[in-house]
Amino acid sequence: MYDPTHLRTFLSVAQTLSFTQAARRLGLRQSTVSQHVRRLEDATGRQLFARDTHSVELTEDGEAMLGFARRILEVHEQAAQYFGGTRLRGRLRFGASEDFVLTRLPEILQRFRREHPEVDLELTVELSGILHQRLAEGRLDLVLAKRRPEDPRGELVWHDELVWIGAPGLRLDPERPVPLIVYPPPGITRELALRALQRQGRPWRIVCTSGSLNGLLAAARAGLGVMVHSRGLVPPGLVRMPERAGLPEPGEVDFVVAYGRGRPPAREAARALAEAILAGGDRLQRGGPG
Repeated sequence: MYDPTHLRTFLSVAQTLSFTQAARRLGLRQSTVSQHVRRLEDATGRQLFARDTHSVELTEDGEAMLGFARRILEVHEQAAQYFGGTRLRGRLRFGASEDFVLTRLPEILQRFRREHPEVDLELTVELSGILHQRLAEGRLDLVLAKRRPEDPRGELVWHDELVWIGAPGLRLDPERPVPLIVYPPPGITRELALRALQRQGRPWRIVCTSGSLNGLLAAARAGLGVMVHSRGLVPPGLVRMPERAGLPEPGEVDFVVAYGRGRPPAREAARALAEAILAGGDRLQRGGPG
């Protein structure tokens, strides 16, 4: 009843909330993306997106279709692998940025391991900048990480706004430097936070530096200061800082999967895992356990 091609296009639009970004990710024309979505809406008899010239949002039926689309595509892929007689094997060195520690990425990896038991998956969790560097050096086969919007590397999973977050009730004294909680260099959010404050001419002081997301969150939940974070990944126990705090807009960021230059078995396994991540990207953005 539902064409898998149309479902993949629907998931790409749902994850990026942009027909243009979805077309770029899929290598299609925007008119083709619109056609796929329209045909899926015709098949369901429901409107899946509420869209105008400025924004794209999922409708209630669109939210419901997310779960159905993922399950249909998962079963479709399992059947193709079974009857195609191909089995992935070998070592896959996968790097994920700290941003995904508290999301549902483990569920995606667990399913991948179940479907490809002969792939030896090695996971590295690091800062995005370090992961991209290791990928370029040939030390990783695939990474899931942040990039700056102007950076061409990688295949887009989703595009997100960066926001300032802190403990509920935290108030900043406008007469004192902004207390910052940051990753060490070359952290992307660190660079964007400092750049935004410099543009505003607002002083700051670093109250916590940690290469661990859990370390940053502990400092933020203790009310030591504020940090820049993806709007779609705000952790439990922290909230977006209100406008009255007077903090500058930190900018935007892309989350991407990027491939290394590994041997053919690694490239095939990397492509399979990347497709699983792209298909389940909304699970990462829409929150993790707890």
